[in-house]
Amino acid sequence: MNLRGWWAPALALLIPVAAAAQRSPADEAYERRRAELVKELETTQQRLSELRGQRVQLQARIENVLAAELERRAQQLMMSSERDALMQLDAILTSSQDNLIAQRERFRSLGDAVRRRTGSVLVVLLRADSAAQGQTITDARVEVDGAVAATREYSATANEALKLGAVDQLYRSDVLPTRHSIRFQATVNGQPIVQTIDVNTAGETVTYLQFAVRNGQLVPTTWTSRGTTPF
Repeated sequence: MNLRGWWAPALALLIPVAAAAQRSPADEAYERRRAELVKELETTQQRLSELRGQRVQLQARIENVLAAELERRAQQLMMSSERDALMQLDAILTSSQDNLIAQRERFRSLGDAVRRRTGSVLVVLLRADSAAQGQTITDARVEVDGAVAATREYSATANEALKLGAVDQLYRSDVLPTRHSIRFQATVNGQPIVQTIDVNTAGETVTYLQFAVRNGQLVPTTWTSRGTTPF
């Protein structure tokens, strides 16, 4: 019988048993601890990867919020500038309007004061001689102290009214109580006629100046009245 043939398999079975018999409890504890640490390391690395992803997402959200806030702030600043400009313009317009109203009231007060102080009114009238049947007045023009005060053009109907006794008031205005130069020009039967007359006006008095067209000539008449003054 060959001894080498039967003990070789038995020896192969005894080697692992002997190796296992040689491992101490400390080695087993080390292996367990090592396995636990490896597992914890893998878990920690996985958690770290998740935290990195979350940080990237959070950073992106923060940047989006900052961009939106900057855009909103820019729009607010633009609207604020426009609003301030509109408010300043409104203040300027309001101030200008107040100044205009104040000046208008001041001029009105001055005008009222002048009228109360002078109280002088000048009235210029035109009438035609009713006895002159073939007389036609085409137009008339009144100048007071060198300035045109009134112009008229007369139709056939207006001439008929004048022939029936109508009186045309050409001019009425407050004037200073002093001497005034009145120039009257009219076209009668196609011919121009002109006359200039000086009139003295008094305070608190209405001074009437009437030009009557009689036989192609101008006949001026003046009179005063205190009962028909506007005061």
